[in-house]
Amino acid sequence: MSPKAQLFWSLQPSEVMERRHGHPLDSQPEPKRCPGPHWLSLGTQQHHSLFISGVYFPALASLLSQRVPERERAFTYGTVGAGSQFGTLVTGGIGSVLLDWCGWQSVFYFSGGLTLLWVYYVYRYLLNEKDLDLALDVLTQDLPMVRPSRVPWRQLFRKPSVWAAICSQLSSACSFFILLSWLPTFFKETFPHSKGWVFNVVPWLLAIPASPFSGFLSDRLISQGYRVITVRKFMQVMGLGLSSIFALCLGHTTSFLKAVVFASASIGLQTFNQSGISVNIQDLAPSCAGFLFGVANTAGALAGVIGVYLSGYLIEATGSWTCIFDLVAIISNLGLGTFLVFGKAQRVDLTPDHEDL
Repeated sequence: MSPKAQLFWSLQPSEVMERRHGHPLDSQPEPKRCPGPHWLSLGTQQHHSLFISGVYFPALASLLSQRVPERERAFTYGTVGAGSQFGTLVTGGIGSVLLDWCGWQSVFYFSGGLTLLWVYYVYRYLLNEKDLDLALDVLTQDLPMVRPSRVPWRQLFRKPSVWAAICSQLSSACSFFILLSWLPTFFKETFPHSKGWVFNVVPWLLAIPASPFSGFLSDRLISQGYRVITVRKFMQVMGLGLSSIFALCLGHTTSFLKAVVFASASIGLQTFNQSGISVNIQDLAPSCAGFLFGVANTAGALAGVIGVYLSGYLIEATGSWTCIFDLVAIISNLGLGTFLVFGKAQRVDLTPDHEDL
């Protein structure tokens, strides 16, 4: 199946899950009962939508690695990633108003309705008839569209740089999911008189320009002669290292304004990961970037499920929000340290006789 067709079909299951169970961006319940079976079920249902729609990011990585030159990948990926931040902004802003005016069900219907509109737009204007017909044939007849290319499993997973990329992706995804899931509850518990639309909108409002800016900065540094791996590691220092510092500051402030600033800085800087590890996977294996990104993304999703539940348990056990932000910092810096030591940008999907030196 072509990457374009995969992108189209990946949109549809996520809408179903959002209509049935809700979206991780929606308002979170009180954390006081988090270790119980209800919270485990809720977390599993929310992240199940991520597993179902998990084909999207691998398909995107495959498409960009094949169609976009190396010197332009970071900006392209960052610009596309800004769409995710914009979606979070819309859901957080309008969802907060709908939650107050129409109840929690309206948030799910709104999110699902937007997805249906986007699916129609892609079907009507972006996906050509040939791609759609081939995708339908695969779904209805279970026929392979093309002979699958051989993935050099052993060769890939023998490289420390591949494991460094997977570990860094795992850390960035886990940290992001923890903040995504718990920040609304943190603000609601710590600042009960604050307006939901403020802390649900402002951090993502900053993340929208931060994402393409990180890509522009990355490509600009490479064009000026800096080594590719040096630029990728610098992006990770910003996306995992510096962002975790602002996350730590969240646990030690009693000012609502400062908390919003720290949250905005942490979320905004995390978009730099898109110009670091997300593009580095395409550097390592452009011929099978979709496969490798799928492996890394699966590890990140699994870690996100565990991290969100573990955070809830820590809140219940300690009664303090500081432990959550300490956990985010620990996870982020473990991934950062691994990538700084073992990360590389040379291709690993070639035969030994043709590897880049």
